[in-house]
Amino acid sequence: MTDALIERKLIEIMRIISESDKPVGARSIADELNNRGYGIGERAVRYHLRILDERGFTKKEGYSGRVITELGEKELRDALIGDRLSFVSTRIEELMYRMNFDPETEEGNVIVNISLVDNNDLEDALEIIKIVTANGITISPRIQIFDENSDSKIDVPEGKTAIATVCSITIDGILLNQGVPVEPAYGGTLNIKNNEPVNFQDLISYSGTSIDPIKIFMSRKTTSVLDVLDTGTGKILANMRTIPASASEKALDVINRINASEIGGVIRTGESGEYVFGAPVDFGMSGVPVYVGTNVICAVEEAGIDVATYPVSTVLEYSNMSKL
Repeated sequence: MTDALIERKLIEIMRIISESDKPVGARSIADELNNRGYGIGERAVRYHLRILDERGFTKKEGYSGRVITELGEKELRDALIGDRLSFVSTRIEELMYRMNFDPETEEGNVIVNISLVDNNDLEDALEIIKIVTANGITISPRIQIFDENSDSKIDVPEGKTAIATVCSITIDGILLNQGVPVEPAYGGTLNIKNNEPVNFQDLISYSGTSIDPIKIFMSRKTTSVLDVLDTGTGKILANMRTIPASASEKALDVINRINASEIGGVIRTGESGEYVFGAPVDFGMSGVPVYVGTNVICAVEEAGIDVATYPVSTVLEYSNMSKL
């Protein structure tokens, strides 16, 4: 296992199989991996399972799925693999490195979230997304749609449609590429009153979890985006990054320039060491809270439509994305 990222995934797959009292199939493994913060589809899981089978760590039990072998249990106990606590941050850093969006040309890769919805629910879901993006509590009104027959790197199961929304970590990548040091700090639920942000109700640090904080809050169904649209009061999702206070002026210039590219969502920029909506910030640093791209998907779920969402999923060419 020479590649550290592949090694992490192989060990995690073995953990999932080991924790089950019956054989586990590739689809179940893929779902659980995504719950644990590993963005990987069913096809990729099958590839990793073949590696594990070849090494003698897992074996097939008919058509039921895989079980872990005695050799696999030993490998799992002895594997010199660090805990997953840093995996989310590592994933974010990887995607920030891969994105190359240019605010001047409005071209290049941006980081996206991928949400899967049943084909029968697609029309209703898109109508809700259109309404929410018009309200401005997301990163960008642009999305991209992939069906199960799309020739793309997005793995779309049969009967589903994938909806790509711009991820708020795109802001971090743009700032970094423009020479502004930035670090994702927190994800959380933000209270809105009279259409104005008031305070973070709950926060989870990106450095202290093995699962993306936004995914955690989505799974808990903590938002009331539709209430915000109807009454101006409710809860939405936002995250915060920190930048050196000395770089605030440059950051504001970059943010103003990318607004012309329909990339926004920045709520404000705090002063040095200032708590922003109740979120702590170290002295010498400024907090920059941003609405997250998955607020549109939260609204879809609040309307009773089942959606599986994978935040900070991959990168896509921004110029291929469009408004509804």
